[in-house]
Amino acid sequence: MFTEPGILPFVRVSRFAHRLFRRYEVHEFAFPISAQPTDSTCGPTCLHSVYEYFDDQISLETVISETGRFEDGGTLAVFLACHALKRGYKAKIYTYNLQVFDPTWFLNHQIDLSEKLESQLEAKTSPKLHAASHAYIEFLRLGGILRMEVLNINLIRRYLKRRIPILTGLSATFLFGESRERCLEVPDGNVSVVADDIGGYPAGHFVVLCGYDKSRQTVLVADPLDPNPFAKDHQYAVDIDRVFSAIMLGVVTYDSNLLVIQPSDTKCETMDAHADRQ
Repeated sequence: MFTEPGILPFVRVSRFAHRLFRRYEVHEFAFPISAQPTDSTCGPTCLHSVYEYFDDQISLETVISETGRFEDGGTLAVFLACHALKRGYKAKIYTYNLQVFDPTWFLNHQIDLSEKLESQLEAKTSPKLHAASHAYIEFLRLGGILRMEVLNINLIRRYLKRRIPILTGLSATFLFGESRERCLEVPDGNVSVVADDIGGYPAGHFVVLCGYDKSRQTVLVADPLDPNPFAKDHQYAVDIDRVFSAIMLGVVTYDSNLLVIQPSDTKCETMDAHADRQ
């Protein structure tokens, strides 16, 4: 192709510009999040913030009271997902929890995941595994979608570039680089755990991913924890490798997942009608 000296062909310029854009690609959006009222309500608080992002009017107290949880107060992403499904949302979980799921179950979409979970319940006796498995069976019954894909920037980018927040269960112990935690026999007000590097255990946590900066290799995190070791407010940018590692290490606390919640067409119509009445 003939061009004047020093002038690149248009197609080459376009490709160069595209590569340059991808290199410095930034996707962030406003995502206000409330402070979690207790040590163990990070999950419902994140879920409530997702509802608010989609202009769904429901109080934080209601979300906390209606969300499934364990006796110690903790919850799982699948409990949050079931709550969203019952409110008319679409929900998809990307799991990396090998304590609950076998990778071969995801080799093709013809495999009945509920059937696999039922069979596993007969073979294993862990109370937490049983609670999680029953919740996943309910999640699938309600129409939830379950996937296991390689965790990388392309998966995160798939949603964030469309301004869809990603709720994630991860290891707070690794994310913050802090001591493991020990539960108090008698809670002190809203505090139920204390740092204990010897007698403590890894702690799980929920946050919402609401942006990323490709050139800096960071993810923007909305975090309900208050006070927060990373920032004075509830949002901070953190190295993407650290976030991904924290997500994978969430398997220790039955987390290790991404939860994507989106309004269904019916839900959108309901919310629009509610807004019109305001």
